[in-house]
Amino acid sequence: MSSPCLQPFAAAGGITLKNRIGLAPLTRGRADPESGCVKDIHATYYSERSSGGFVITEATGVSRQGLGWWGAPGIYTRAQIESWKPVTAAVKKAGGFFLLQLWHMGRAGHSDVFGSQPVSASAIALEGEATGRRGEKKPYETPRPLTVEEIRQTVKDYADAARNALEAGFDGVEIHGANGYLVDQFLQSVSNKRTDNYGGSLENRLRFLREVLEAVVAAVPKERVWIRFSPNGAFNGMGGADNLETFDAAITLAASLKIGCVEVLDGLGFGFHEKTAPYTLARARGVIKAANPDGSTALCGNAGHTKESADREIAADNTDLIAIGRHYMSNPDLPERFRDNLPLAEPPQYPDWWLKTDADGYITFPRAPAKAAQA
Repeated sequence: MSSPCLQPFAAAGGITLKNRIGLAPLTRGRADPESGCVKDIHATYYSERSSGGFVITEATGVSRQGLGWWGAPGIYTRAQIESWKPVTAAVKKAGGFFLLQLWHMGRAGHSDVFGSQPVSASAIALEGEATGRRGEKKPYETPRPLTVEEIRQTVKDYADAARNALEAGFDGVEIHGANGYLVDQFLQSVSNKRTDNYGGSLENRLRFLREVLEAVVAAVPKERVWIRFSPNGAFNGMGGADNLETFDAAITLAASLKIGCVEVLDGLGFGFHEKTAPYTLARARGVIKAANPDGSTALCGNAGHTKESADREIAADNTDLIAIGRHYMSNPDLPERFRDNLPLAEPPQYPDWWLKTDADGYITFPRAPAKAAQA
C-alpha cells in the first residue's frame, strides 16, 4: 500500500487532487523586476513540479502598492496576465492543479521597490532590513496607515487580482494571510494598533480579512479559494500572546465561508515566536470541523514537513494535505522520489532561493535517473 501522502484527495467542487503533497509557495525572485512579468523559465519550473497534487505560485503582487520584493511577479497589469498564460498552459499540460498566491507586502517591503512609502494597518516599523532593488538590504521604513477609503481599494485589488488569475488560466487562488504581510498585519494585535473599525477588538482586527475573503469568494468559486495562515510564525516581527484565540477566529471565519482549503504553517522551523503553545494541525482540524461540519474546507500543513511527517499527520486525520518547499526546489520529481523511496537532493544554497535572476539554481535540478527509479 502506498503512503498516505501519495493517495488521491477528493476536494470540494468535484476537484480531485492526484496526491496529497504539493509545491509550497516560494518567493524566487526570477520575474522581470521592472514589469513584474514572468518568463519562460517559470513555465519550466512550475511544470517540472506538477506531479504533486497541487502547485502554488510564489507570492504574486495584487497591486503596484503591494509588490515590494525585487524580482517578484504581479497579476495586476495586462502584460503580467499575458505573461502567466504560457506558464499555466505548461502546468495544465503536465497535469498540475495550479493556484496563484495573492500577495500584498504592506510594511514588509521598501519604497525602493514599491515606488512609494509602504502601507500597513498601523505606523509601526519593523526592526532590521528590507530587501530592496537588486537584493540590496536597506533599513525598514515606518509605514503609513491605510485610510478606510484605501482599505476599500485594497480589498478591490485582491478581487481584481483573483479575476485576473482565472483569466490567466489558474485553477484557483490562495490569499497570503501569513508571515507578517498585509492581511497578517491587520489580523495580529502586535502590528495592529488602530482605533477605528479595523483595530482594537478581535472582531475589528478580523474585518480586513473578512472583507478580502468575501471579495475573493465573490470573484472565484469558493472551492477554488485557499488561504494561508502562520499562527506560530515570528517572521516579519509577528506573534503575540493572543495568537491562539486570534487564529482560531481567523480559521473559523475562513471555514465558515466554505472555501476550498486553509493552509496552516504548523512547523516551527521557519521561526517560532514562543508566546503561546504551538498551533497544531490537530487544533486547526477541530476548528474547521466546528465551523464547517460538511467537510468542504480542507486543511493543508506546511513548514519543514517530510514524507514521514506528512504520512503521520494525514494518517492521524490531522490534515488532508501537506505543502513542501525547500526539498521541492531541488527535487522537481519529489512525489516520484517519495513513491520509489529514492534519496533527495540537498536543498539549494541560500543565494539560489531568491538572490539570483536566471535559470541557475532554479531549473537546473535534475530528476532522479530512470534506472534508479526502476531499482
